[in-house]
Amino acid sequence: MSATTATTGRKRTIVERLTTSWLYIGLIGIGVVSFVRIITDTDDLTGAGTIRAAIIATCPILAAALGGLWAERAGVVNIGLEGQMILGTWGAAFFTYHYGPWVGILGAALLGLIGGLLHAVATVTFGVDHIVSGVAINLIGAGAATYLAEAIFPDYEGGGPRQLNGLEAPAQITIPGVSDLANSIADRHWFVVSDIASVVQALTTNISTLSLLIFALVIVSALVLWRTSFGLRLRSCGENPQAAETLGINVYLYKYVAVLVSGALAGIGGGFLALVASSGFSNGQTGGRGYIGLAAMIFGNWRPGGLLAGALTFGYTDSLRLRDTQSVHSLLLLVAIGLLAFAAWRAYKKQVTGALVVAGAGVLVMAWFLLTDSVPREFTVMTPYVTTMFVLALGSQRLRMPAADGKPYRRGSAG
Repeated sequence: MSATTATTGRKRTIVERLTTSWLYIGLIGIGVVSFVRIITDTDDLTGAGTIRAAIIATCPILAAALGGLWAERAGVVNIGLEGQMILGTWGAAFFTYHYGPWVGILGAALLGLIGGLLHAVATVTFGVDHIVSGVAINLIGAGAATYLAEAIFPDYEGGGPRQLNGLEAPAQITIPGVSDLANSIADRHWFVVSDIASVVQALTTNISTLSLLIFALVIVSALVLWRTSFGLRLRSCGENPQAAETLGINVYLYKYVAVLVSGALAGIGGGFLALVASSGFSNGQTGGRGYIGLAAMIFGNWRPGGLLAGALTFGYTDSLRLRDTQSVHSLLLLVAIGLLAFAAWRAYKKQVTGALVVAGAGVLVMAWFLLTDSVPREFTVMTPYVTTMFVLALGSQRLRMPAADGKPYRRGSAG
């Protein structure tokens, strides 16, 4: 067997193992959620409406997380994702009003890309601190969108100084036979089977084509960054740019490309908010989702599969606050089970102190669930943000960012 064949075989084995692992994790997760649904008699926890709302809540977070992945894998911290998303919301509204939804999405990507270009010029060319530049981009994005809305949208039908309503949305897709069958099975509320059917129903009934595109971008990003020579060179710029330079790689060029793609993806996330999550543009509609997307990327350990899991987690908890408070109360039991399972895993790894801390948190959450019948309505609004901090706190010890992420680089420093 040749060395090339052996290497290819090893790569396939790794991919198969990862795929199998994520499949098992997904099935276990659905099983636990289904168990909680039956115990608490909260069918809305995995209802098709909840899953559909979760998909809508996930997509903008996922787009921002992908944007962060591209930039940080090239060694540039992009705190400006929020500002680039804000620019994307305005771009989607303006171009959709004149040319239709898909040109609107391109317009959202273009406005986000402009935000990414500003960040790249500041950080890559002039060596400005990445955090400082990102904060500036957020301020510029918010200010520019507000100014442009006030200057242009009042002249449009359905427009005003702070909004532009009635925009055409991208087409939706329904698969007739599969959708009806999944709906029939979901209504029976069987253990696990009905929960999977609810997911299938949500994915085959009136799902936006833009949602499918954003999920497809996860696969495309994974293939480009981990299965092409371009991706290998880009990631080397985030691990050791000096070594990459000695190999003849134009580090500046790859950093620029990565940050431009990052901005465009964040802009698409903003476009989703304007065209799918709502029926138009309004000031402040990003609601911190750029920051949550950054948190999802960190939770996912700078990997596509991990950030997808993080975005789905945050999107799901965000969708529950739109339902009744009973669903959020049931979520307490789910969190308690997760914490106790995580504590058991850490104890198995002989991380005694960490296991005791996590177990204590799990017991407290379990007590909260057992001693109450509901949660305050005000708390449900905080659910996605509390989840963000909670998940990052638990996962912080296993994280490994790119080695040169956020570090200054000057051409010729390999010397």
